[in-house]
Amino acid sequence: MNFDYTDEQKSLKDEARRFLAAVSPLTAVRAVLEEPGIGHDPALWKRICEQGWCGAAIPEGYGGLGMGYVDLCALAEELGRSLAPVPFASTIYQFAEALVIAGNEEQKQRLLPLVSAGEIIGTLAASEGPGVLRSDALKVRYVDGKLSGTKVPVIDGLAANWAIVLAASDEGSVLVLVDLSQGSVQREVVATLDPTRGAARIHFDGAAGEVIGQAGQGAQLLARVQDHAAVLLAFEQVGGADRCLEMARDYALERYAFGRQIGSYQAIKHKLADMFIANEVGRANAYYGAWALSTQAPELPLAAAAARVAASAAYWQASKENIQTHGGIGFTWEADCHLFYRRARHLGLVVGAPRDWKRRLATRIEQQVAAEGIAA
Repeated sequence: MNFDYTDEQKSLKDEARRFLAAVSPLTAVRAVLEEPGIGHDPALWKRICEQGWCGAAIPEGYGGLGMGYVDLCALAEELGRSLAPVPFASTIYQFAEALVIAGNEEQKQRLLPLVSAGEIIGTLAASEGPGVLRSDALKVRYVDGKLSGTKVPVIDGLAANWAIVLAASDEGSVLVLVDLSQGSVQREVVATLDPTRGAARIHFDGAAGEVIGQAGQGAQLLARVQDHAAVLLAFEQVGGADRCLEMARDYALERYAFGRQIGSYQAIKHKLADMFIANEVGRANAYYGAWALSTQAPELPLAAAAARVAASAAYWQASKENIQTHGGIGFTWEADCHLFYRRARHLGLVVGAPRDWKRRLATRIEQQVAAEGIAA
C-alpha cells in the first residue's frame, strides 16, 4: 500500500509552497506577533480564500471543491511549514468539519458555501479553562434556545463570526451553533505564547443558538470532530517540524567554530539525526491518519490519536533542538527559531493536550486489542 501523495497532490504542495513563500514570509508572521490583539493577518486570509483552499475538502454540493481530505492534508502541511497566521485550522478543520459531521441539511446549505467562499470565519468553543474537558462538568448551559456561560480559551475567537459551542443541557451535552455578532456575546483577548493565532474569552449572556446533531450527543460528536482535526493538525505540525530541521541543518553548515562547521561535530550530528527520526515517525503516523480520514476507516480514532501524539512530539522536539543548534543567537528575538517554538507549543494544545491524546491512544489500542480478541 502506498501512503505517499500522488503526483497531482505533490504538484498541489509545490504550488502552495511557492504561493505561501511569496505572500506569507516570516516577516508577515512577525508583523502579527508584534501587534497584540490582531491574532491573524486579514490580507493573507483573503489571499488564501481566493485560492479556493477553504473549500478543498467541502463537498461540491455545498459550494466546495470536493478534492478530498488528502489534498487538504497537503495544504495543511504547507500552512504549517510557513507558520501562516490565519484562522484556517479553526474554520476548516473544526467549524466546517463539525457542520459536515453533525449539521442538518439546512445548516450545511446555509453556512458551508460561505465557509468555502471565505466569507465567514468559524471556531469551535469547547474549553472552559485548564484541566481535562469533562462533559459532566460543563458550566456553559443551553436552555430554551439560549446559551449562557464562558468559554476560554477559544482559538481565533476574536476573528470568528460563528462558533460551535459545547454546552450542557437538560438532555445532556449538546453542540450549539451561535452567531457571534449578537449583542449578548462579549469577547476579550487572552494572552498566549503564540499571539499569531489569537485566543479569546467568550462570554454568552443568553445568546441565541441552535443545536447541531442529536441532543445529548455533544461530547461524542465533539470527539469525532477532534479526530478529524487531529489528523489535519498533525500535517501542520509535520510541516513545521520539517522546516525546523532544515533551519538547523542550514545553520550547522554555515556556522563555524574552532575552524570547523559545527555540523561536523558529533553532538550536532546527533541532534539533527534525532530530529529527523522523530519527524519521520510523525510523518508516518500522519499518513496513516490521512488514509483513515480519507476512507473513513474504522481505524480512524486510533490513527488520529497516533498521528496527534507522534506529530506533537516531533514538532516540540524539532522546535527545541532548532534553538539549541543555533546556540546563543537561537534564543534572541531577532532569530526566527522562537516563532516555530511558539507554534509548536500552540498546536500541541489545540483540541486537547498531548497527555489527553496519549490517554486516548492507550484506550483505543486496548479497545482494538479486545475487539480483535473477541473476533478471533
